[in-house]
Amino acid sequence: MKVYLAGFNVDTAVLTELEKKAGKRQDLTPEVLSAAYARISRDPRPINEIRKDARDEVDQARKSNRTIIFKMGHHSVAEHAVFNLDILGLSRLAMEELEKFRLCSYTEKSQRYTTLDKDFIVPDEIKGTRFEKMFLGIIREQNEAYFKLFEKLKSQVFKKHQALAADPKKHSLLEGWAKEDARYITALATESQVGQTINARNLELLLRRFASHSLTEVRKLGELLYDEIAEVAPSIVIFHQANDYDQRTYSELKELAGEIIGKTSGGKTLETPQEVQLIEFSGDGDTIIAASFLHSCSALPYEQCKSIVKILPQEEKEKIFKTAWQNMQFYDSPPREFEYVNLTFNIVLSSACFGQLKRHRMSTITAQSYDPNLGVTMPESIKEIDMETYFRGIVDKTNDIYDVINKEIPLAAPYILTNAHRKRVLIQVNARELYHISRFREDTHAQWDIQNISRAMSEQAGKVMPLSFALIGGKDRYNEIYQNIYGKLPKVTQAVLPGIQKIKKIEK
Repeated sequence: MKVYLAGFNVDTAVLTELEKKAGKRQDLTPEVLSAAYARISRDPRPINEIRKDARDEVDQARKSNRTIIFKMGHHSVAEHAVFNLDILGLSRLAMEELEKFRLCSYTEKSQRYTTLDKDFIVPDEIKGTRFEKMFLGIIREQNEAYFKLFEKLKSQVFKKHQALAADPKKHSLLEGWAKEDARYITALATESQVGQTINARNLELLLRRFASHSLTEVRKLGELLYDEIAEVAPSIVIFHQANDYDQRTYSELKELAGEIIGKTSGGKTLETPQEVQLIEFSGDGDTIIAASFLHSCSALPYEQCKSIVKILPQEEKEKIFKTAWQNMQFYDSPPREFEYVNLTFNIVLSSACFGQLKRHRMSTITAQSYDPNLGVTMPESIKEIDMETYFRGIVDKTNDIYDVINKEIPLAAPYILTNAHRKRVLIQVNARELYHISRFREDTHAQWDIQNISRAMSEQAGKVMPLSFALIGGKDRYNEIYQNIYGKLPKVTQAVLPGIQKIKKIEK
């Protein structure tokens, strides 16, 4: 057996430096990896030799890529070429479009940990129109409110947590809690930045979708991204232009939906929306997962395994789950068999909360536009500092200006809505992914808004699949939940507990 490191991410500044010292090289492109790996299935030589040929003959490698991707339709070879992209000065609204692409990695500037600096986008749709002045006015008012709320919240947080405030090392943590809630009054026009890692196949899809997008900011982002990679990798990003499918499908569906809803009594929703509602789920999910375990660990067909599980006493079913979990730690995912059951939730949530939920990309998420009629999510801390009326006053002004702009430029109106504004989201998860959401988002270190949403999802899931979700909860509660089921702590926890107790004793 042999393993060769074929390549790894290198900062482009380093590559530029090397080129200055050693001269420009044609083979500094991820295309050679795509071309080399594409030949593996038909070329009997060792992979490292195939890679050498690709590096030595870049033009031939590019020709090979085009043939394999365009003529033969094997787009998967483009996944071997990976790009790291710095994206700066993008609005929070456009960031949602960027982060829709699931098979990519993102690390975004956090409004929870950084102090905002009044930077925001004025969309091209607004520039030069009679709405620009009112747009700028409300954004500035929101930003002033942010700093006003932040100062008051900071004082409140330091007063509320005096033990932590006594330690200067904890001050940034306390300030972060204040920023976390103050940001609810800032607009979706606020600038952000993100580091993105994406393979060429997904980048091609992203560029095609962005070229077809209705928002100018998103189309411009697509153009800038293409400009950055076009010269480096021209042979593996081919289908990147706008097309009818991406440009027209949802607008035509929207028109049809309007006609259908207009003919029924379902055009208006007047009731107060329920924040989290489990609307569909796999029937008899506990049986499906237990039967899947029997299937994985036997030679029987699935239907026979399911028939066996159906007649098992409850304690025998429980034993299957307990056996599957007994060696797990808080950082382990449940076994893959948990992916055979699905749950679909209708969620009404704030923009601030959606920014966290959307990161769980192994789920299926579709969302409506932000809707002021759904109200806003206001942090409880705003009430604690007696700023509820002030907060709601800014929101009311925002809604009034939104209504004015929305009548003529509906595309640009959402830019002025705040992190507190809400929208409806439909999310489908399998049981394994819901465990991941719960472990991460129900933890006490998670932000309160997403804690509330994920806890409600877990509770409702537990009611319909009590065996499957007996171990669900935030990672901070894992040992407690495990002990309730097994009457003892997990093995790793037992091993390290004496050391932890010793450290705590020393700290005291």
